[in-house]
Amino acid sequence: MSRINLDDLIKKWIFRRCKTILWIFGLITAAMLYFASQLKVDASFEKNIPLEHEYMKTYIKHQEHFGGANRVLVVLEDKSGDIFNQQFFEALQDATHRVAAISSVSEPLMNSLFTPNTRFVEAVEDGMVGGPVIPASFDGSPQQLQLVRSNALKAGLVGRLVANNFGSAMVSAQLLSIDPKTKQKTDLVGVADHLEQIRTDMENKYDNIEVHIIGFSKMIGDVSNGAKQVVMFFAIAFVITAILVFLYSHSVSLTVLPLLCSVVAVIWQLGLLTALGFGLDPMSILVPFLVFAIGVSHGVQMINAVGKNVAAGTNSSEAAYGACCRLFVPGMIALMSDTIGFLTLLFIKIDIIKELAITASLGVAVIILTNLILLPVLLSYAKFPANFAEKVEQSSKKQAVLWKFFSGFAQGRTATKTIVVAVLIVIVSIFFARDMKVGDLHAGAPALRQDSVYNLDTKFVTENFSIGTDMISIIVETIPDGCTSFEIMNAIDKFQWNLENLSGVQSAISLPTVSKILNAGFYEGALQWRILPREQATLVQSIRYLETSSGLFNSDCSVIPVLVFTKDHKAETIQQVVDAAKAYAAEHKTENVTYRLATGPVGVMAATNEAVSNAQIPMLIWVYLAVILLCLISFRSIRSTLCIVIPLAIVSLMAQALMSILDIGLTVATLPVVALGVGIGVDYGIYIFSRMIVFIRAGESISEAFLKTLNLTGNAVFFTGLTLAIGVSTWLMSVLQFQAEMGILLTFMFLFNMLGAVILLPALATVFYRR
Repeated sequence: MSRINLDDLIKKWIFRRCKTILWIFGLITAAMLYFASQLKVDASFEKNIPLEHEYMKTYIKHQEHFGGANRVLVVLEDKSGDIFNQQFFEALQDATHRVAAISSVSEPLMNSLFTPNTRFVEAVEDGMVGGPVIPASFDGSPQQLQLVRSNALKAGLVGRLVANNFGSAMVSAQLLSIDPKTKQKTDLVGVADHLEQIRTDMENKYDNIEVHIIGFSKMIGDVSNGAKQVVMFFAIAFVITAILVFLYSHSVSLTVLPLLCSVVAVIWQLGLLTALGFGLDPMSILVPFLVFAIGVSHGVQMINAVGKNVAAGTNSSEAAYGACCRLFVPGMIALMSDTIGFLTLLFIKIDIIKELAITASLGVAVIILTNLILLPVLLSYAKFPANFAEKVEQSSKKQAVLWKFFSGFAQGRTATKTIVVAVLIVIVSIFFARDMKVGDLHAGAPALRQDSVYNLDTKFVTENFSIGTDMISIIVETIPDGCTSFEIMNAIDKFQWNLENLSGVQSAISLPTVSKILNAGFYEGALQWRILPREQATLVQSIRYLETSSGLFNSDCSVIPVLVFTKDHKAETIQQVVDAAKAYAAEHKTENVTYRLATGPVGVMAATNEAVSNAQIPMLIWVYLAVILLCLISFRSIRSTLCIVIPLAIVSLMAQALMSILDIGLTVATLPVVALGVGIGVDYGIYIFSRMIVFIRAGESISEAFLKTLNLTGNAVFFTGLTLAIGVSTWLMSVLQFQAEMGILLTFMFLFNMLGAVILLPALATVFYRR
């Protein structure tokens, strides 16, 4: 389509129908505002895991028998350091009932000293006897407390339900994916609020009790509460942006209108999410803020062009029309690059990232309408002060020295030196980027600060118990009644022994472990008899008192999990356990024994880490292919495309090096940042090169073409980069660790993509456009 035809279409369909367009946008915005008011926080455990991964297929297959990874631990600590007193057991019983009252808790898979499935077995003269750890006659007397202590030791609950130092005890519960009461997906934020209410009530009711709560749902609840700060960050960024835009534009109209259009884009985005049946996950709650920042950044390009046109003597309507004609194509290409870049996240088979891709893509797609249609129409009605042209001229004179400096990067020797420096940066970045880890690099919940209540609770549980939420379960599939075969049980026992001796493993338990303990019970507890019986009858006898509710085997004993409790869930720890399990399984293949990874919270993390690692390169390839294709279509030149894409690629590599230096792992939260940074970063190069190539093709030297481009759009590019960077840099103050890390990475990518567009891009153009 020729330039003349496009200009005519813009005049015919936009500027001759201004009032109609304003009415349409007004009505749609009112409707979207209604839908946005109905938006709900939508968090679920399944969205955070790669359901198509091999490990997760094992997880889903055996979830009914052995529970899922969505586990909650409520730990009651007696401040005196000894739980064996009447008040503590009253509190523990109270807490057990309160946790069981949560509708989404699976009662058969719930454990505490007071649940009926918590039993002990011991050998007596007449054989084996057992029963509940807390008898029905329990009255809290010193004699009964001593009996419970003895039963807990016999049941092997120390380190599991009772702390190693007897200073605390826990209630363990599994959450169902579907709430039986509501028949809807379990409301994790609601569960977290319920758990927090339990903490408050218990600590107020019992003077000597302190409560610690960990688990995925509690973590999501804390993230959701922290995410509410986004409103505060939005307000801070809005005020900062408004001040900066006013100082930049010298006009109230040019300040208010781009901010208004960006807010409209956010309203449409949130409204469309509700209309399409989506909610807003706490982990994606930053995206609307990002859409606002993108809207302002593109709006600045428009008001910059309108301001220069007005300063040149045209009226508001003609200035807006001229700016729209000049920026429609590069603006459309830049925003389409953003949208397609975000859509590439759909290739990652984790629902939360897919939702983030949809949320971000909807927002940027809406900006195409608000910034390229609504904003110029509104600007055509703008009023400017009498001294506006004078202020613009004074500002241009002040900037002239700066543009002269940057135009030097488009001159021979300086361009060569710049490219050499860029090559050195690439080499250094590759050196550091090699050490970038996939997964969490710190203990506790990586989404929260290390000094958060949740992570302090996690530290307490880890230090006082031999188990926690950091557990990976390797499922051993065998023949029916496999637990009655010495060969099979011995193979599982050796596999467990291999894993529990790893440096990152805290403890491990499986059916063979319990079998050996119970077998020794038949011989007065003699340690030499803590072995697996070779005789089938004796082996059967050693496990006959165990029930399937123990979670150590299924109904026909054809599936026996090995529960491995790790010291933390750092990337290195998870990889160590996974590698050891795979290596052992490969070296010790047995006809009737198959080791399948993995269930449990750490099993989910292992699958997620592998999914993120496998998705990283394909995602980058798709992002850059989309950007390259759009640049080729737009500029019809390989040289132009290289000038725009090479700085982007270098900044992506630098961001990976930064992650390695700052100990930021590649996770579900940080993986999308690369796509976001590239998608938004390409805008700088497109806006600059769309002007610069016109001057180059008109016969100007590269240096002169770049200087003229900077005079026209340089201040807008610099302002855009700084505004975006300042906006996301406020995230560094967040109580959410993942938000702070995203803020660091996005601030870095926004600034350096902008610098790459005004420093490296002209240097590359000097090389590629010698003739």
